[in-house]
Amino acid sequence: MATDDVPDHLLVQARAIALDLPEAAEVETWGHPTFRVRNKIFAGIGASDGQGSTSFSPDELGDRIITMTMKAAPGEQESLLASGSPFFRPRYVGQRGWIGIVIDDDTDWAEVEELVLDSYCAIAPKTLSRQLIED
Repeated sequence: MATDDVPDHLLVQARAIALDLPEAAEVETWGHPTFRVRNKIFAGIGASDGQGSTSFSPDELGDRIITMTMKAAPGEQESLLASGSPFFRPRYVGQRGWIGIVIDDDTDWAEVEELVLDSYCAIAPKTLSRQLIED
């Protein structure tokens, strides 16, 4: 799925959060935007048909959903999964501690921002992560 598969207002929100972090960059990979620090992915957003990249079935979410994925803070993945929707274990990276969240018009962007920040701090070099703490 390409960047234009994500509604503009959702992509703008995701970019505002991710690209505000030190040395963050957007790179289209696997057909959707990924956010990176020094070429390491800390978050991604994309459209899905409910199959392949999520553990939801199309019947649960409709034909097309928007999701974001990011690395969860240690111990947080299971807690988020236990809370249920909108969280899910993303295929391929879920077993490595990543969390997925369905993004829509009701998304709590403050929560997404916290999750993206945790992911960034887990992925970024410590010198960059410390910049966030010092600010």
